[in-house]
Amino acid sequence: MQLTASAPQGLTGQLTIWLNGRLYDDPHEATVAGMDHGLIVGDGVFETLKVAERGAFAVRRHLDRLNRSAAALGLPASDHGRIREAIDAVLDGRDFPRGKLRITYTGGRGPLGSDAPYGPPTLMIMLAPADSSPHFASIVTAPWTRNEHGALAGVKSTSYAENVRGLRYAASHDASEAIFLNTAGQLCEGTGTNIFVVFGDKVITPPLSSGPLAGITRELIMEWTSVEQRDLTLDEAMLADEVFITSSMRDVQGVERWDDQTFSRANTVTRAVAAAFAERSEADLDP
Repeated sequence: MQLTASAPQGLTGQLTIWLNGRLYDDPHEATVAGMDHGLIVGDGVFETLKVAERGAFAVRRHLDRLNRSAAALGLPASDHGRIREAIDAVLDGRDFPRGKLRITYTGGRGPLGSDAPYGPPTLMIMLAPADSSPHFASIVTAPWTRNEHGALAGVKSTSYAENVRGLRYAASHDASEAIFLNTAGQLCEGTGTNIFVVFGDKVITPPLSSGPLAGITRELIMEWTSVEQRDLTLDEAMLADEVFITSSMRDVQGVERWDDQTFSRANTVTRAVAAAFAERSEADLDP
């Protein structure tokens, strides 16, 4: 049985797919096996990259993290050269300046259960246009916790249902992101973002030991600006002067509301971090 990769209404013709060595201009022609372990049990990993006018951003870092995630799931290392060729193929001829590129890497065909897949792995690269994110977001605290000691802590797995549920919870509360605490009650991460809080001129983010994904934007901000890593309770975080969230598609996004707490749009430190990130990322496409 084959399953077809479909596109939302209005997106067909704008979504380009490279799947296992073949480029598809029509997304309805791209199919994966119904027994693919990525579908059966979510046995796969993925990366989402921002595409700027000059091309895909921070490819090397994303591919390194893809392989770290794959190793955590017992999947073989991906072929970076092959993925770069596929990225070039889907980017060739694009007629939009900003896009979203997704790399999905699964165990391939496998059993109807959690035993190891048979393989070979499935590799899919997809590209679609994307709008810039708003400068400000509203966020809410998720009613569920992240397990900072779990097998998938820090792994960018296709087992993403927990994040889907969290994002739907956010949408039902007029927000665009939900923030998880961990089992110790410490600040962790969003469904697809890292979180930073600002006290005066000091920027603080949860350490990786608290369970968040090692975000690429987070990593670069920590290299390019001054950031302290330490645990924070929700009550402590709510006392911050500023809050911002980061991701590959959001870049640096200020928070204007968190649950019932509002924050000033002045955001002096957040703006400075965002400006530094924009300048450095513009200067180097693959830092």
